[in-house]
Amino acid sequence: MSDPDRYDPPLSGVRVLDLTRGPMAAVGRLLADLGATVTQVHLPGVTDEPPAAIGTDTGIEPDSVACAINRRGLESVVIDPSVPGGHDRWVQSLAGADILIEGTRPGSHAAQSLAVSMIHAEHPGLVILSISDFGRDTDYRGWQATAPVLHALTSELSRSGIPGRAPLVPPAAQLPYHVAAAQAAVMTVSVYLDRLRTGEGDLIDFSILDGAMQTLDPPYGTAGTASAGVALSAQQRDWDAERLRYPIIACKDGHVRICLLAKRQWHGMFEWMGRPEQFADPSFDRLRVRFSSPELMTAIGQFCAGQTRAELEAAGQRHGVPTAAVLTLAETLETAQVKSRWFFHEAELAPGVSAPVPAGVIEIDGHRAGALAQAEPHRRLDVAPVLGRRQRRDEGLPLEGVRVLDLGVIVVGSDTGRLFGDLGAEVIKIENSAFPDGLRGNLASMSQTYAAGHRNKRSIGIDLRTAQGRDLAHRLVACSDVVLTNFKPGVAETLGMDYRTLREVNPGIVVVDSSAFGPTGPWAKRMGYGPLVRAAAGFTDLWVYPGEPESFCDTVTVYPDHVAARIGALGALALLLRRERTSSGGAVSVAQSEVMLSHLAAEIAADVLVRRGHAASTRPAHDAPWGLFPAAGADRWVAVTVRDDADWRALCAVIDRPDLAADERLGTRSGRHAQRERIDEAVRAWTSAHPAPEAMGLLQAAGVPAGAALSATEVADWDYYVQRRAFREELHPHADEPFTMENVQIHSDRIADPPLRQAPLLGEQTREIASELLGLADADIDDLIAAGVLEVPPSEARQRAAGSAPNSR
Repeated sequence: MSDPDRYDPPLSGVRVLDLTRGPMAAVGRLLADLGATVTQVHLPGVTDEPPAAIGTDTGIEPDSVACAINRRGLESVVIDPSVPGGHDRWVQSLAGADILIEGTRPGSHAAQSLAVSMIHAEHPGLVILSISDFGRDTDYRGWQATAPVLHALTSELSRSGIPGRAPLVPPAAQLPYHVAAAQAAVMTVSVYLDRLRTGEGDLIDFSILDGAMQTLDPPYGTAGTASAGVALSAQQRDWDAERLRYPIIACKDGHVRICLLAKRQWHGMFEWMGRPEQFADPSFDRLRVRFSSPELMTAIGQFCAGQTRAELEAAGQRHGVPTAAVLTLAETLETAQVKSRWFFHEAELAPGVSAPVPAGVIEIDGHRAGALAQAEPHRRLDVAPVLGRRQRRDEGLPLEGVRVLDLGVIVVGSDTGRLFGDLGAEVIKIENSAFPDGLRGNLASMSQTYAAGHRNKRSIGIDLRTAQGRDLAHRLVACSDVVLTNFKPGVAETLGMDYRTLREVNPGIVVVDSSAFGPTGPWAKRMGYGPLVRAAAGFTDLWVYPGEPESFCDTVTVYPDHVAARIGALGALALLLRRERTSSGGAVSVAQSEVMLSHLAAEIAADVLVRRGHAASTRPAHDAPWGLFPAAGADRWVAVTVRDDADWRALCAVIDRPDLAADERLGTRSGRHAQRERIDEAVRAWTSAHPAPEAMGLLQAAGVPAGAALSATEVADWDYYVQRRAFREELHPHADEPFTMENVQIHSDRIADPPLRQAPLLGEQTREIASELLGLADADIDDLIAAGVLEVPPSEARQRAAGSAPNSR
């Protein structure tokens, strides 16, 4: 690790005014951890009163602890523009800020008082992140959300739960907000980086629903290897199929999860089991045969039954079979991996109240971003001396002129590069057919998931195992800004693509390294498929139906891959900003397991505080009703959530139950909680008589947060997403039918929709990249292709051999 005194927080000098309350204060937390000076502002009449500090007199509950975690270490001020001198103070604060974050409800008195459009007009250099539940530019701007509603409307619930039963809301009470905050932070920093080049700020209309849909488990985004090429209709809550892909096996002291997707993994399992004759037939090399053999899963279960989790983990790793114990959250926190990484540190959340909280979810140059006391902030940047010299295409995209080399694979790797491409960067994917991206499948065709993750990229085929290939890659590094990797620790060094090597090639290069458990610790070199990381991080054990500890339901989702990609992209953008001050690049490291643990931070800290003797809150965790209710039709569901007395009265009016509204016993949250089953029965009777969209619309019109549990196939056609231009359809020349793709990333006055460049075949642009950026002549390129150093698609190689020119697009 570097000398702590030399750590330079990448966003030091960036000044942020934060008017948000509630879970979306996580955006400011992310920026503050990277070094920004974040000031929480209370504007009477605009923002709610700051929440009271947690303490033994108020009781400990996760929501208040989450607020304290997000606010820790931040300055808080009160500015009242209505009093003498207050208006001038507010104007001066805006003039001295780079970023303003606000979360007023559209159409509310607070929104009118703040007048964010007027602020934008009067402070045109300010980047304003305007957060709301459903955005500000659609017919749904007055709708309201809660975590279950967001889960339902993103389609995530259609992939969570046992078929035939109610969908299961995932653990981590504020999960949709956490992932949306990461998306918001990426968009905000990218626009701010552009402001340093153009002098023009922007007003970003950020919808929490959009951010949750794109970042939690997107229905039309990149899926895992197990789902590559699988039709969307076949992916919805196929609990049984997913349990075969990543089976959870009972053992002597609990459960383990294994992965037998690849042929080499099956061969390892076969050897580990002692080469049983029953499964020696070569047909078992095929995934389909293994999945259709009930005898195989029974035999694996019997093989594991007498061994402990630790024994199975160790032996599985030795045999090349990805294996992870299904740990409780408490067990996870006591592992040598978590302790050796120093992810949690003790922090004061209120006077006399301290608890372990994440020390920073990103590592910058080997340091926890946010773990160290911040020094005096650097001078505020007004220009971008590095990127400001780059020629722009004037296409309205914030990252024009940035060049990214993408060595990422599967979901995290593909999504990180795709974010840069969607925002205007030139992204070049370096790959080779000897070790193709696991999402590719057939190298001559295109799957929806690969097309989703690798649009707006070009591909060059380079064999990095050769000295010539590494030299060519280093020449690309010399003229690039960012390199993205998510190899198992040690692989990048072997290929000469680690930060230590690349900074000698280009001192200004930014390198992102994403892995399952981080670059250090006893688990650093574990094979880290998402479901195994969730098992090891305590998430799988939590993702069960109440009272049913073995009903594990986390398998179908690909969380936390998409949000981990945002965290990596955020770190890279922050280092590009620091480079404008220092001319030097840097290294970003992200551990997927730690991203997950950060989303459980409030629950972890609250539990510790209670175990240390602080009084637990007697207030019910949720009002009633709160959950999923059956709607008219088979397997149709609607999330219905009441937050307070006003919601309760509105609900009673909608479902025509004046008797419930008049019952004094139900007039408080505690009273409703005590009779939750009675209330749920009344809501079920009403929702069962209405189609889910109709029930949702009636409740939202009355101000009650509700959401139909949409399937992936329904999402793109829902009018809200249509109005937000959330999806588009493309016909890829190497696919048999059109793909539905994500579309708009940033809603603002200045930022255009993402470009339309389609995902490439492996090596599809090898010749043009080798000519344009490496300066190679055609004959030299031909020689390198013949030697296997460079690679083009098989169809082009065949055409060349036949003496005809290849087609290009």
